[in-house]
Amino acid sequence: MADDGSASNRRDPIKSSVGNVAGQRRRQQAVTVAKERRELLVRAKRLCRVGTNGDVEDDLVENEMMIDEEQPILEAQASKSVEELKSAVQYQGKGAMQKRVTALRELRRLLSKSEFPPVEAALSAGAIPLLVQCLSFGSPDEQLLESAWCLTNIAAGKPEETKALLPALPLLIAHLGEKSSAPVAEQCAWAIGNVAGEGEDLRNVLLSQGALPPLARMIFPDKGSTVRTAAWALSNLIKGPESKAAAQLVKVDGILDAILRHLKKTDEETVTEIAWIIVYLSALSDIATSMLLKGGILQLLIERLANSNSLQLLIPVLRSVGNFVAVDPKAILTILIQSIIGVLAKCLRSEHRVLKKEAAWVLSNIAAGSIEHKRMIHSTEVMPLLLRLLSTSPFDIRKEVAYVLGNLCVESAEGDRKPGIIEEHLVSIVRGGCLPGFIELVRSPDIEAARLGLQFIELVLRGMPNGEGSKLVEGEDGIDAMERFQFHENEELRVMANSLVDKYFGEDYGIDE
Repeated sequence: MADDGSASNRRDPIKSSVGNVAGQRRRQQAVTVAKERRELLVRAKRLCRVGTNGDVEDDLVENEMMIDEEQPILEAQASKSVEELKSAVQYQGKGAMQKRVTALRELRRLLSKSEFPPVEAALSAGAIPLLVQCLSFGSPDEQLLESAWCLTNIAAGKPEETKALLPALPLLIAHLGEKSSAPVAEQCAWAIGNVAGEGEDLRNVLLSQGALPPLARMIFPDKGSTVRTAAWALSNLIKGPESKAAAQLVKVDGILDAILRHLKKTDEETVTEIAWIIVYLSALSDIATSMLLKGGILQLLIERLANSNSLQLLIPVLRSVGNFVAVDPKAILTILIQSIIGVLAKCLRSEHRVLKKEAAWVLSNIAAGSIEHKRMIHSTEVMPLLLRLLSTSPFDIRKEVAYVLGNLCVESAEGDRKPGIIEEHLVSIVRGGCLPGFIELVRSPDIEAARLGLQFIELVLRGMPNGEGSKLVEGEDGIDAMERFQFHENEELRVMANSLVDKYFGEDYGIDE
């Protein structure tokens, strides 16, 4: 789940309705690349060490990591290699094609063998115009493949190095077509995926030049490697923040059927890449969301959650489920909610922090739904898990769990009416020992968490039977936590906290005793 600090992108579990805010949050998550995703999947850009046809240099395994002292040598070799390529491109005599391929292979080898390839040296020596020339139509596949491979690794570099590929983009896109061999098309898709991973500006350039339709059609066949590469590049291309790419993808005939078909496969690597496409479609396109739901995608995603132990797969699948549930939690079939809650319990028990956090976010969306869905969560095995996580987990997970528990205690909000309290849930959750966790949120410097804690305290003060809420809050030093807002710069929190203290702990508090 995206780590954004904006309260407007969160669903307030007590005072706001679900619809618009949940939709904003789906879109916000699509825009922000979570830290966990970068660390675990390194998805945005990929250095190509093994070619799409399986080629790999013999010395690559032994010398994959270059030590710093060898970097100047590598840069000098790259400059020399570009000069040799320039000579080979100009040569028109016998064996000209083989001379070009040999020079391209040497440059590609240098751009592949180091953790920090000598991209800058190659660019300074004039590599891009030569590589573009070698990509021209009518060139042998071996030459096209080596050229695209070089461009792929240049695009995996720094932002200014990636932008150097602008002159090559039209030809890279053109080679995505059916007239190209599968290895050439896949390598070009890889290069385009790296360019798209650089940022919105380059994604817009790719979209304006027509990269999306041919890239989308590359996932139609059942060719594993090609589908994986194209799906990864496609997810980079549609990730946002604008929804135009997602809307354009939905218009490609057969794309949603292809997504559903691949989701049923046993190849988890392919399913992982397809699942990231689903993440962005479900966050950015209401049309795609509706069509995928009609196609039975939720059941397929739930089955994946239940049967896979791959962290790389579970993250996008879990996020997709959360996106679909956030569309309209009241509309999700009860039988599906039962299945979802079961697999979410598995994720809450996981050792992986990101899975716990994502699972809690999905549960918060379900808990914002119908009273029936709230009761289902409250009666299942996830409740003791949530209560434990609220007191023992890192801050970001505790905040997500607090949303779930807060939503379980109130009826779904409608308009400006203050939602009614579900007393049975509130009592059992408070008896379960959650109040100290919410008061800790009040004390946190995070405004959103503090607001959530104050709102739950208000529920306890207003909703616990026999007026015991005030004693419980006082017993956990809740008054002290609220009084820290007496002169707080945030007006909403200041008014909320002061009003609660005045109303429930004013001059008359304790007189009866």
